[in-house]
Amino acid sequence: MPKKSISNLTNREESNEDLDLDLTLRPKTLEEFVGQENLKKSLKIFLEAAKKRKEPIEHVLLYGGPGLGKTTLAHIIAKEMAVAIKITSGPALERPGDLAAILTNLNDGDILFIDEIHRLNRLIEEILYPSMEEFGIDLILGKGPSARTLRLNLPHFTLIGATTRPNLLSSPLRDRFGITFQLNFYQLAEIEQIIKRSAKILKIELTEESIKEIAKRSRFTPRIANRLLKRVRDYTQVYNHGIITESIAQEAFKILEIDEMGLTPMDRRILETLAEKFSGGPVGIKTLSVAVNEEPEALEDIFEPYLIQIGFLSRTPRGRIITEKALQCLGYKKGLL
Repeated sequence: MPKKSISNLTNREESNEDLDLDLTLRPKTLEEFVGQENLKKSLKIFLEAAKKRKEPIEHVLLYGGPGLGKTTLAHIIAKEMAVAIKITSGPALERPGDLAAILTNLNDGDILFIDEIHRLNRLIEEILYPSMEEFGIDLILGKGPSARTLRLNLPHFTLIGATTRPNLLSSPLRDRFGITFQLNFYQLAEIEQIIKRSAKILKIELTEESIKEIAKRSRFTPRIANRLLKRVRDYTQVYNHGIITESIAQEAFKILEIDEMGLTPMDRRILETLAEKFSGGPVGIKTLSVAVNEEPEALEDIFEPYLIQIGFLSRTPRGRIITEKALQCLGYKKGLL
């Protein structure tokens, strides 16, 4: 069985493979969406209120780590409001004309979903402000003294922005969203429900024990859980096993080098480097990235969120510190820090 890249398996960013998988497994309604209960309750109220007023829902900002369901929720909002959704991303909008072309082709009530909205350039942001507040867009025609401004009226649309880094959004843009939701990591029981649902859709037979084995390694993220489910299925098919059992799942994860805590070789390398080379820390992110031969952005976006979530790593003003819990799990003697 070819070894899948470990970083791809536990990377919460969406890959090309995930696009097809998400289309198959993506919940279509709030009832099908597992987890984020408080968010769902609030969103349901906002949706019902907007429908009763026969108005588009207010502009929505969704923030949280990759793979937690921001894009899925955007599609659900569009379906609940019975409107079309246009999808783009911050980096894809390079010129004012790119945004103008999208906005002028929307209909009343339609949704414009901008992923990675924190990566919009400032010029595009300036155009968004009147579009969001006044539903109009100002275009400058010509150059120099003969230049003139043309105001185009826009349909009353809803902008849904998604970001993993809300702190990088400018205050003027952030303040123009009427509704803001944070998506948090999922509970293990919720991840198990998601795996059961996905297995049913993909027609994969597995035991309750094997579901727990996959859930434990999911890093509390639905996207990773679904990805791991497919990898275990691949292992089962290649070795002509029938139903996926606990032992089969464990064999597959041994080959994939993902332990019961969901740690990959790079996770362990980060922790071991902190413990052995830097006496537990603190150490700056750039120094740590050089020591483990990984980009600082990858450490911050892929590996650190989970290590912090399980209490293995701490961020301090002075740098990263390994915790006593991590030292004990890795077999180091107490009192290293």
